[in-house]
Amino acid sequence: MSNRTWMRTLFAAISAALVGVIVAACGSSSSSLNVTGQQQIKHVFVITLENENYATTFGANSKAPYLSQTLASQGALVQQYYGTGHVSLDNYISMISGQAPTPETDNDCPIYQDFKLTGMTPDGQAIGSGCVYPASVKTLPDQLKAAGYTWKGYEDDMGNDPTREAATCGHPALNTTDLTQSAEAPSAAVPLGDQYATRHNPFMYFHSIIDSPDCGQNVVNLNKLTSDLQSISTTANFNLITPSLCDDGHDSPCVNGQPGGLTSANAFLQKWVPIITASPAFQQDGLLIINFDESSYASVTQPSPGQTQLTFAGTTCCSQQPGPNLPAFPSTSSLSYKGATINLTKQSFGGDQTGAVMISKFIKPGTVSTVQYNHYSMLKSIEDIFRLGYLGYAGQAGLAGFGNDIFTNL
Repeated sequence: MSNRTWMRTLFAAISAALVGVIVAACGSSSSSLNVTGQQQIKHVFVITLENENYATTFGANSKAPYLSQTLASQGALVQQYYGTGHVSLDNYISMISGQAPTPETDNDCPIYQDFKLTGMTPDGQAIGSGCVYPASVKTLPDQLKAAGYTWKGYEDDMGNDPTREAATCGHPALNTTDLTQSAEAPSAAVPLGDQYATRHNPFMYFHSIIDSPDCGQNVVNLNKLTSDLQSISTTANFNLITPSLCDDGHDSPCVNGQPGGLTSANAFLQKWVPIITASPAFQQDGLLIINFDESSYASVTQPSPGQTQLTFAGTTCCSQQPGPNLPAFPSTSSLSYKGATINLTKQSFGGDQTGAVMISKFIKPGTVSTVQYNHYSMLKSIEDIFRLGYLGYAGQAGLAGFGNDIFTNL
């Protein structure tokens, strides 16, 4: 054999060996990837309800027995789950971004205005005022997409009245009044009425989402959920499900004549939870989280006709921080709702105790957790499940993600 032939043979052998090593390494990396523990979960569903405290929802006289008894017995009752603020929007934003409130998001952003960014804190908090965060402020959907996962938002009633919002990625025009702040009753022009609320759809408050084509494809009416659940391939890895202002328990009674409150929320869960839990994706590796954005008010008075005074205790857990944008507490503010003035007094910046229920094959039926968690904990836990980094206050030192007190069947 000539030297040249021998060198070619040796080079080919070395190349083949290197390819084998690389292929083996890649195979080893994927096959030995730690998929024990919570990383076995690949499909997360979150249903967020409205404005109820733990004692009311899970007490002996609950108007939501399907949630408080049937579903709690099927999975984990998380007793010490807390909202992160009052009134609504700030909670939803914290769930998908880890951002603390601004004065505007803390009061539901009746004007759908751009966020004026003046800086960032070392722990990832945007400093400024306003509602719709610039594209530089990232969200859980941004993280999921970058990591090769899928996400979707299912919004009840979105697009029923196209003069208020679109049927996909529905939100007001920037820097205009948000007409979805109150429910629209059924009429000849809008037979089903429209009880969609932009402030309960956190995806709409981030330019990284609303300026992307993903928004129109991924933030859709709730009526798309049933077909998407038919197969694992069409079910997103992360799904946030937002009922209407009636079905989430916010309004009581509702503009369409339904009772609202926990009664309607209970009926919504009775319809949709079995559809979710029967789906192939959920049965394979799913987790369902049913939480509330915030607790109800601590007290209510009517000092004069057309005036309502709500006082919130604002209790926190989990070493929660108020963030860089809020004034000192106690604080007072006013909102206009259904032609009436609502005066708000917040004794502190938290969202009070709500409780939550979680269901998965990785949770033993009848589990009860007494560990304190909040919306930042939920975000951290979802980021842990999908091996993502931590956004904003999800990365707060000492914050606990959902642990073995909940995942009792791993």
